[in-house]
Amino acid sequence: MILLNPGPVNLSHRVREAFLGPDLCHRESEFFDLQDEIKKQLLAAYKLNPEKWAAVLLSGSGTAAIEAMISSLIPIQGKLLIIENGIYGERITKIAQIHKIKHTTLPHSWGEEINFDQLEQTLKKDSKITHIAVIHHETTTGRLNSLEIIGRICQQKGVQLLVDGVSSFGAELLSFDHWGISGLAATANKCLHGAPGAAFVIVQRDSFPEVPPKRSLYLDLASYCQEQDQRGTPFTPAVQSFYVLLEALQEFMDLGGWRARKNHYRQLGNLVEQEFKQLGIKPLLSRKDSSCVLRSYYLPETLAYEALHDQLKKRGFIIYAGQGKLNTKIFRVATMGAITTQDMQQFIMAVKKIKFI
Repeated sequence: MILLNPGPVNLSHRVREAFLGPDLCHRESEFFDLQDEIKKQLLAAYKLNPEKWAAVLLSGSGTAAIEAMISSLIPIQGKLLIIENGIYGERITKIAQIHKIKHTTLPHSWGEEINFDQLEQTLKKDSKITHIAVIHHETTTGRLNSLEIIGRICQQKGVQLLVDGVSSFGAELLSFDHWGISGLAATANKCLHGAPGAAFVIVQRDSFPEVPPKRSLYLDLASYCQEQDQRGTPFTPAVQSFYVLLEALQEFMDLGGWRARKNHYRQLGNLVEQEFKQLGIKPLLSRKDSSCVLRSYYLPETLAYEALHDQLKKRGFIIYAGQGKLNTKIFRVATMGAITTQDMQQFIMAVKKIKFI
């Protein structure tokens, strides 16, 4: 089955074999060697200085990493501004509500470009805002939000930038230092082509609050960072998923890193979009506004999503529905994972066989 959903992704044979790593106690030096190497390679993916940055590993989904970042990096007296233009921005608002973090939102319609003038005005009016949270690639629609502009505004206002990079880390440009990113949460089973169960936060070491807020036991990022720096771990990690992540990172670097991955994803996405255009299937967003990872398309008027999904699944392909109010309007096609040009050509042939054309 070819997975064209935005994670989990198809694994290469090389990466899948890493599940067969030996049983390993997480309190032994062999595990800490594994953990150290993963952390090293995560920072190397974007050439980050380990003296300034830490890669903090977690066992859980990308949402666990985001919740750890949000609940751990905003001090008790801090205030968070959440930029919403899709369901995942709105999820951060829910996290802030649950942890009783002082916050406000800058809402947009799903898929709408961020209003940077309004962002600046919001910061100007509310001097209590200490942090901004934003989704880099909002997979609700496929929009890639401009971290460069947001980062410049944050630096001008002295505000820390927290990023959901779950479906961009490993395939999109991330200029951590230049954009002034304080923390970025991501996961193994998206652009890194690893397996579910391993997630991480890339964090500036000096961005941890002087007085830890201690809003969570299991998701206390500072505790993880301290333990892992000392070759420890606070809880039992997903050892087999860590094996897979390390192999995925090694494959990632062998194949050319994020630039090569971005180029490959773009080529696959462009191929699909060009063929869809001939079929009258229109994209939701322009290429310049879309990430390289995923694109959204309007459903044909004569075909419901369920019918499209089920017919493609019979032919060996999984696509993804729209979410919320978009569930009857669009479908999404991701190009992550061990997917070849031939796979996408076969996908297009499968679409052409469906009787809506």
